[in-house]
Amino acid sequence: MKTWVIRGGVAATILALVPVAHADTVLMSTEWGVKACEAWNAEPVLTDELAQSGWVANNKDRGHKIMHVYRTDCADSPRVELRIAAQDGKAKCVYGGKVESDPDLDVDYIMHAKTKRWVQMGNGEYGPMWAMMSFRLKFSGPKMEAMNNMGPFKKFLLLAGKVPSSAESCP
Repeated sequence: MKTWVIRGGVAATILALVPVAHADTVLMSTEWGVKACEAWNAEPVLTDELAQSGWVANNKDRGHKIMHVYRTDCADSPRVELRIAAQDGKAKCVYGGKVESDPDLDVDYIMHAKTKRWVQMGNGEYGPMWAMMSFRLKFSGPKMEAMNNMGPFKKFLLLAGKVPSSAESCP
C-alpha cells in the first residue's frame, strides 16, 4: 500500500482549488422562506388558480394574504412568513422570510407540523385533506376557503419538498 505525502504549499494550493460545500438551507428557516416564495411564483397552479378562485382577493382590503408556517418540534425556532398579493392577474408571493406581520385568521393562515410530517407532505406521500383530517398538519385560518382550493393547497405543501433544504436541524 502506498502512502502519499503532500507537503506544505502544495497541500494549501490543492485545498484552495477544491470548492467549499455550502450547508443546505434549513427547512422552514428564513432563507427557506425566501426560496419558497420564489418556488411559489414558479408554480402556475398557485399563481393562476389562487387568483382565478378569488382566494388572493380575500384579504380584508390589505392588498395581501399572510401565511405563517413552522415546524412544531422546533419549539424555539422562528416562524416563516409568506405574503401573497394579486399582481398582474396572478397570486404572487411578494415576500418570504422572517415574520413581519400579525395574521388575521379570518383571511390568513398559520400552519405547523412536526418535521417528519412536513417532509412526508413535501414528498407527496399524502395531501392536505389527509394531513388535516389526521391532525398531522395543524391549521388555523379560513378552513372552507382552503377546502375550496385543495389543488393549490396540495401544491403549497409540496413546496416543503420542492425547495432544497435539510431537516436535520432546526432553524
